[in-house]
Amino acid sequence: MRGKNQKLKLLFLAKIMQEQTDDTHMLTMSQIIDELAKYDIEAQRKSVYDDLAALNFYGIEIIKYQEFGKTFYYCGARDFELAELHIIIDAIASSKFITEKKSKELIEKLEHMASNYDAKLIDRDVYVSGRVKNMNESIFYTVDAIQNAIANNHRITFQYFSWNVDKEMELKHDGKVYDISPWALLWDNENYYLLGYDNEVKDFKHYRVDKMLHTEETKDKRQGEAKFNKLDKEIYTKKHFRMFGGEEERISLLCKNEMANVIIDQFGRDVTLRKVDEEHFKVNVDVVVSNQFLSWVIALEGNVMIIGPDNVKEELKELLKKKYMD
Repeated sequence: MRGKNQKLKLLFLAKIMQEQTDDTHMLTMSQIIDELAKYDIEAQRKSVYDDLAALNFYGIEIIKYQEFGKTFYYCGARDFELAELHIIIDAIASSKFITEKKSKELIEKLEHMASNYDAKLIDRDVYVSGRVKNMNESIFYTVDAIQNAIANNHRITFQYFSWNVDKEMELKHDGKVYDISPWALLWDNENYYLLGYDNEVKDFKHYRVDKMLHTEETKDKRQGEAKFNKLDKEIYTKKHFRMFGGEEERISLLCKNEMANVIIDQFGRDVTLRKVDEEHFKVNVDVVVSNQFLSWVIALEGNVMIIGPDNVKEELKELLKKKYMD
């Protein structure tokens, strides 16, 4: 009598090969037949040969390997190599934007894309608990609503909040409902931002996605398309230092030569570094001046100095007074 799961034979065979084999763990034909039997599937060698060939044709690489007079079979190339999975999982685990709960859920799903043996290696190396993580569990619903609105060319509404000292959400501007045309999602300084066109002020603004609540797609068409098409998203991110607001200025910086790497990391390879003397270079950058930008300059301890314009130099002096004299 044939096994009750006989019609699922090919699916279970794919599961066995993907989970239990890799280039260091292989199964003989007898072992494969025994594994199928655990799922109440009866199999003959000839039919399994045909099924392995079918998996190969479908795109699941099954490699035949012979050693010491024995023939082994294992799953070869996968959608993601182990090193690639490590990179993706490390990015998820270290991301402040993704909550600890969601990080663990995503990592568990990714582990299923490796063999059981590689999944154990990955799981042993992942540390999520204790890292600074977001507390807003509705983030993924917000992202989904934004993506749908962009695809449908619709505007969205939402409320914006900040955390208070009691770790409670506090709505900004007395619970104001924002009406924004979403155009892109940006990643900067480990945070996720919505780049949207403010329909009231007729200009682009950015919003931390994890600070958005009750995000809903409307039926109203988006605004700001012409302006968005002219906007360089990469340059926008660089100018809005750490994505804080302020007035945009063209800043001249005098830097020690060893700061070249820091400047290029922050502002990109397109910046022009002009030699001043044997120890210094000068660079001009367009930046939205904020306390965050000025604090970044201060933290570099004199290795990067603002030499113009004068009003920004004065802002830096005032911030230094507040930091060290108050």
